[in-house]
Amino acid sequence: MQTAHRFRVQSGRSAATAFRMSQFFEIHPDNPQRRLVSQAVAIIRDGGVIVYPTDSCYALGCHLGDKQAMERIARIRRTDKAHDFTLVCRDLSDIATYAKVDNRAYRTLKSLTPGPYTFVLKATGEVPKRLQNPKKKTIGIRVPDNAITQALLEELGEPLMSSTLILPGNELPETEPDEMREKLKKQVDLIIDGGHCGFEPTSVLVIDDNDEIEIARRGRGDLAFLD
Repeated sequence: MQTAHRFRVQSGRSAATAFRMSQFFEIHPDNPQRRLVSQAVAIIRDGGVIVYPTDSCYALGCHLGDKQAMERIARIRRTDKAHDFTLVCRDLSDIATYAKVDNRAYRTLKSLTPGPYTFVLKATGEVPKRLQNPKKKTIGIRVPDNAITQALLEELGEPLMSSTLILPGNELPETEPDEMREKLKKQVDLIIDGGHCGFEPTSVLVIDDNDEIEIARRGRGDLAFLD
């Protein structure tokens, strides 16, 4: 595993990502166009911030090792330093790289992925400290059941650093791509229109060292098995 490559820190956006207006791609929600997916991933790799659909709602995403892009997302959302970003992963093999998961927790994750859940787990040494909860040393990880997200992750070859697209002053995520385009056209590099994907965020499950599960947020994912 090329750890150094995974967490390279970008020195800044190149001329290719300098922009006045964001790009806007209409990508088919069931059969994503490979050409557009490749272009989107090139933007991510070049230090860009994108808006993309998931199986719960739209999110902001950027390259995992890009501190400046992460800071841009924080400015868009006006979050503080304690804000928890999420690593959006392709499958369980990615989760095992970035979080400490024993057999019992693995079975839980396997039964709920892919799906609209975020799991808060102890981070491994592969996760930079700036991405971990400063006190608990945890990281939020999820595997979305969304064809566009999965296509992006497959092309990228590593997780996306992500945050739900909730703008300052709002309680619910953005849902309409045209409205996102108007509001964010000078703040992000790319907006992917993948159709309506809802406005209910993921359910957040905290799994502690004893494999006990705490519901931190009730969202779209079914939690009947814990009630």
